[in-house]
Amino acid sequence: MSAGHADAVTFSDLSRNPRAVAERAARLGRVRVTHRDAPDFYLTTADREEERERTLSTASRLLLALIKHDPTARALVIAMPEVFPWVRHLTPDELRAFTLELVAALSDAAELDVDATIHEVIAGWRATARIKADPARYVEARKPTSGDFGSVQVSA
Repeated sequence: MSAGHADAVTFSDLSRNPRAVAERAARLGRVRVTHRDAPDFYLTTADREEERERTLSTASRLLLALIKHDPTARALVIAMPEVFPWVRHLTPDELRAFTLELVAALSDAAELDVDATIHEVIAGWRATARIKADPARYVEARKPTSGDFGSVQVSA
């Protein structure tokens, strides 16, 4: 089997020798399957994936419990700059809103298997911080607008 990394195999390897690739995935926990014409994917054992899901669920429930017992989310808000240094450009109310929105998105990922929301929440708040970090752009962004500016291109 050819592989660029110790934990990667090609799609051709998987097609030619699925048993060896499956055994490797079981031994390593997971292997990345690279594909020239499509996105890569991971092959993993069901028990490992279920363990990851339980871990995310536990972390999510812990964060929700913290917020339940401290509606201001003070402990989480204090920790946010260590995880997201750019939050220094947000107001205290914005930081709290981001924290609560992120915990809700983590809960959705854990309980509903909706992962994309987490990345949307982070990207949205990072974009807000980016605008606020540049005083000239922030002043421009706060000016009233009118009319149609055309289609919007979304980048992930």
